[in-house]
Amino acid sequence: MADTSKAVLEEVLDLLREGVYITDVNRVITYWNQGAERITGFKEGQIIGTPCQLNLLEHIEDSGNSLCEDACPLERAIKHGESFETEAHIHHKEGHRVPVFIRTSPIRDDNGQIIGACEVFGDISSRIATNKKLHELEKIAMLDHLTQLANRRYMELELAVKLENSKQTGAGVGVLFYDIDHFKAVNDTYGHDVGDDILRMVAKTLQKTARSLDILGRWGGEEFVEIVPNTSSDLLYVIAERNRVLVERSKYNRDTQPVQTTVSIGATLIQREDTMDSLLRRADQLMYQSKEAGRNRVTLG
Repeated sequence: MADTSKAVLEEVLDLLREGVYITDVNRVITYWNQGAERITGFKEGQIIGTPCQLNLLEHIEDSGNSLCEDACPLERAIKHGESFETEAHIHHKEGHRVPVFIRTSPIRDDNGQIIGACEVFGDISSRIATNKKLHELEKIAMLDHLTQLANRRYMELELAVKLENSKQTGAGVGVLFYDIDHFKAVNDTYGHDVGDDILRMVAKTLQKTARSLDILGRWGGEEFVEIVPNTSSDLLYVIAERNRVLVERSKYNRDTQPVQTTVSIGATLIQREDTMDSLLRRADQLMYQSKEAGRNRVTLG
């Protein structure tokens, strides 16, 4: 390549946001662009002429494995004559790690012989931060902050999925509708802070006893809904009655005075003709039958 052409190429490469470096077949670095300097902190003079085996950049996978020792992307490109893509965390001159997306390709001469390899890498810190933020926002949107259970929006989505699956497969899926008894009286007598503690206590009791397949969420106010897959009417009643007793035996101590809490429960299986409205209406009506029959009981229907 003529010196003029080489200078133009290097000028173009320096305009890239990505880091670019080139090695010979022995993986000695022969070119290092300004993007690589910006991302790693290493200047051209500190890198050119050094073999990548010195691990100045030390590509580390999420698992902690070193790509430089076990699966060097440049070595793979040179050895196999193919391009590779991966993600890793490289070492910055100041000591911290930078997450990067990596593309490596072999470099060939006019005769097709491999004479080296090129690595292009881009800083994906902002992408990871964005994804993390989106995940946090998604979690916030689906989480009830008081009880740390799923919120109503999430439960509605799960119920819609379970309704469709039950219709297609015929699998037994149960729904439990809980309502804390005399909750207004608790708030009026002891205050909303105690009421919030009662909600958290009931939520934890139900959460700790739920099976791994069960999905529990706060429906709103003092109401909770639990989706119970792979069940029958008999098993659903057993689960509901167990939970009722465990809530009854849970005790919130306000100073030295225990505050007793119970729940009324409506229990039902998803039926083939059910819609979301009909399912929830039936579960709610069954719960109210428990209320009318004296509270602190399960009504199955």
